[in-house]
Amino acid sequence: MPDVETLTPEHPLVTAITKALAGVNDPEIRKPITELGMVKRIDISDGGRADIEVLLTVAGCPLKDTLRRDVTAAASAVPGVEQVEVSLGVMSDEQRASLRDSLKGGQTERDIPFARPDSLTKVIAIASGKGGVGKSSVTVNLALALAARGQTVGVLDADIYGHSVPAMLGVADARPTSVEDMIMPVPSNGLKVMSIGMLKPRRDQVVAWRGPILDRALHQMLADVYWGDLDYLLLDLPPGTGDVAISVGQKLPNAEVIVVTTPQQAAAEVAERAGTMASMVNQRVIGVVENMSFLVATCPHCGEQHSYDVFGSGGGEEVAATLSNRLGYDVPLLAQVPLDPKLRAGGDAGVPIIASDPEQPSAAALATLAESLVRKGRGLAGRKLNLQPVAH
Repeated sequence: MPDVETLTPEHPLVTAITKALAGVNDPEIRKPITELGMVKRIDISDGGRADIEVLLTVAGCPLKDTLRRDVTAAASAVPGVEQVEVSLGVMSDEQRASLRDSLKGGQTERDIPFARPDSLTKVIAIASGKGGVGKSSVTVNLALALAARGQTVGVLDADIYGHSVPAMLGVADARPTSVEDMIMPVPSNGLKVMSIGMLKPRRDQVVAWRGPILDRALHQMLADVYWGDLDYLLLDLPPGTGDVAISVGQKLPNAEVIVVTTPQQAAAEVAERAGTMASMVNQRVIGVVENMSFLVATCPHCGEQHSYDVFGSGGGEEVAATLSNRLGYDVPLLAQVPLDPKLRAGGDAGVPIIASDPEQPSAAALATLAESLVRKGRGLAGRKLNLQPVAH
């Protein structure tokens, strides 16, 4: 924990306020500010005035107003406190280094926490054979549906060239905070989000990297970002079977894969390749999501609602059956998500449909998928533990 001035409880309210501030989390690190050593000073004046100094991790903390508001609210709720004044300071280099060491548990090496044998985070890579099938929409809305069920969820936009997750979550212009050599994921809608788009100097800058640099960027977003304890980490993979898909298989051998396709034959064929690639890098395909399955519309002639197979039918079932046969285990069709203009509009507006209109059929289909994943839980059962026998 970073060294700060000792809070001497000369006044009984100091103890009460300190206890109240233990319930205030840093908005980025998601840990109590008292535990992080961010509360430097609490002074009590006559008349119940509390002057509190809080240390920011960095001077340009983008959520300092949120922190000031939360500290003020917590201290104001303490009986006997009549007025609260919050001042914001900045940690010294030594305090930031101490905070970094505390968060990393004393580990200095940049390993990937989700690749450790004892990691309980369920890593799910969302893959597709081709672009345009709504893979990112599925990722973002599935993440929000999991969070709505009490899960702590991180979203890594691993689509280096076509990163669209930040815009879909309304944080396209957000920039992550750095603490020493750690990067804080950007909070959005209860999620922890990271994308290469957030690390570019300009939003319109083009990423033109080849294999080794792509691999290094992926490693940085997995190892250098302080994700904290996650129940789920969802990765939005680039379409196809290229460098990033291979790197994810090497760096996250315990990751599971969901393949997204649409009903038409052309999409189904390439989706099968994405599932096969996952198996080649020893990842398990846990199922298929058929997006844009059908359109429900009101008939202009009879006035009743009918389902229309705009893009054909059967693609998801075909991919699931083919992968089950090819991989030698059951790969179910997990969900059929209707074609929904509101789902598209929500992504464009930065307000996903799970958040804006959860009763829509498309949102309901993804919520049901999230519910099925949560029921399975997370644990070490069936995972590779990388244990080696020891000779006696």
